[in-house]
Amino acid sequence: MRKGEAVRTPVVLRPLTGSELLARHEDARQVYAEAFGGPPWSEDASAADGFIRRLSDDVAHPGFTAVGAFRDDRLVGLATAWTTPTPLPSGRCYPRAAAALGPGRTAQWLCGSREVDELAVSADARGQGVGAALLERVTADAPDGRCWLLTSVRARDAMSFYRRLGWAQATHPACENTGIAVFLGPRHPGRTAVPLPL
Repeated sequence: MRKGEAVRTPVVLRPLTGSELLARHEDARQVYAEAFGGPPWSEDASAADGFIRRLSDDVAHPGFTAVGAFRDDRLVGLATAWTTPTPLPSGRCYPRAAAALGPGRTAQWLCGSREVDELAVSADARGQGVGAALLERVTADAPDGRCWLLTSVRARDAMSFYRRLGWAQATHPACENTGIAVFLGPRHPGRTAVPLPL
């Protein structure tokens, strides 16, 4: 440590039940707002409020799992995931992902797999490996390594982050130019069949 540097308490990861995450909804809202309030997302406070409202439904998904990153018992990062139902739901961005992958790959690669829904790290915990650790922890026990996520192609840093961690972009170009990309996890059996970008 250099002279004048503050000693930083290490970040500790802990699994969270749905009720534990809901009990920390104000902390979760703050982490979400910090993670998605700036470019390229530039979401306003209402999006963070929407995340908290949606969270009560999210924790009820079959296979729901969550991991929190804590510094001195303060939530500084979170990851949530669940098992993608069969058939693939018709809400959110699912139809665009399914259109890009086709019915066979959608059923094989996404349905029944662990879907990473949110990965968020507060500003003061970025650049310390917290996001990578959260992503690894929330997907570590995915059956047969089958895990996936969606992200925006505008989020160049996020896409580079996933690639560095061994995630494979399964849609090239992004789904019907809608700005989303499907990524398969590093142990997903379908990742070897992912088409390479042109």
